[in-house]
Amino acid sequence: MSNDRRIFLKQAATLAGAFSAASLFNQLHAEEWKHAAKKIEHLDAAQAAQDEDYWSTIQSAYTVNPNIINLNNGGVSPSPLVVQQAVARFNDLSNEGPSYFMWRILDQGREPLREKLALLAGILPDEVAVNRNSTEALNTVIYGLDLKSGDEVIGTKQDYPNMIQAWRQRALREGIVYKQLSFDFPIEDDAQIVKAYEDAITSKTKILHVTHMINWVGQIMPVRKICDMAHAKGIEVICDGAHSFGLLDFKIPELGCDYFGTSLHKFLSAPIGSGMLWIKKEKVAKIWPLLCNGDPHSSDIRKFETLGTRSFPIEQGIGEAINFHEAIGSKRKEERIRYLKNYWASKVKEIPKVKLHTSLKPEYSCAICGVSIDGMTPGELDNALFGQYKIHTVGIVWENISAVRVTPHVYTKIADLDKLVKAIGEIATKK
Repeated sequence: MSNDRRIFLKQAATLAGAFSAASLFNQLHAEEWKHAAKKIEHLDAAQAAQDEDYWSTIQSAYTVNPNIINLNNGGVSPSPLVVQQAVARFNDLSNEGPSYFMWRILDQGREPLREKLALLAGILPDEVAVNRNSTEALNTVIYGLDLKSGDEVIGTKQDYPNMIQAWRQRALREGIVYKQLSFDFPIEDDAQIVKAYEDAITSKTKILHVTHMINWVGQIMPVRKICDMAHAKGIEVICDGAHSFGLLDFKIPELGCDYFGTSLHKFLSAPIGSGMLWIKKEKVAKIWPLLCNGDPHSSDIRKFETLGTRSFPIEQGIGEAINFHEAIGSKRKEERIRYLKNYWASKVKEIPKVKLHTSLKPEYSCAICGVSIDGMTPGELDNALFGQYKIHTVGIVWENISAVRVTPHVYTKIADLDKLVKAIGEIATKK
């Protein structure tokens, strides 16, 4: 076979990539997963969430370290093996001739990826920009909006720090007014939350910044109700969906927001360092790019992707994560992870000295749950869990929140959660 022929076949295989019959997912998992899914097809999503035989198939697709129990998936989630292999394959190809294979071959794969992300999110391809994380996506909008001195933005003290700092920087440089609400979570009353935003609005308010799922304790915010209220007053809404996309079963337009940013390396289990920005098509032109672009007022969403040299292997690996996610099913995945959270949380809440900082009602939480023990700081509890039991969580001390955040994922085993419950019980008793 000639070298030209080999190069042509390699290019064709690469461009077919994750969205073809030859995808890595189809090669490694398709048949086995179809067989496993057939056994639970008579069950609804909530019932399927408790079928351990089915979920053992999903768990085996990950390569998590058996020497620790990783329950900090709220920070970043591991990718399944098939996604890791995709990234490695694209990385190997890139290094055969970076400027050729990256710019002339892999770069062509962004459009199929854009279309697949749009389908998953229920939006138009021309509304999707592929980037590196929620901070980049949301900072694009925060810095890209035309606001003037005196214009008001309303967020909360429980929003993610990088977004808070971005708004504060605009306030320092340009004189906009950044106002922050503060909530005592958990809250099981949508009207209370909506009213708090509404009461803070004045004639100068231009933007509401809303976090779909509060990263500290997992509170699900009533985004649609907040958006409907804001739009009735002529106010736009930015939604931080870092922890909700790939976890909750929804389409972005259902939220009613104007702008949405997310990290794909959390619950979608895409390669670490991948994210997505969504802007309503009619609003793209008015948002300035975060990085330079030759036509900053273009209505082409791609103006937000002028990053220079980027990791094409990471970007293209997203496709296999989408295949993995869709093979499980959004609703089935949401119910499984909520079941895992409620499994351990409902047990430890009965232990003396233990307090939960998250609702267990399905409309107000899913994966993330905060827990504390009387007389212990979050750092002390976090250290005890890892030092004595090799259970990895994260201690949270932020504004009025003081708890350890626990976040399972689809690869988490019931046996590991039993160890968590036992550990919390023993620690609480000793304390």
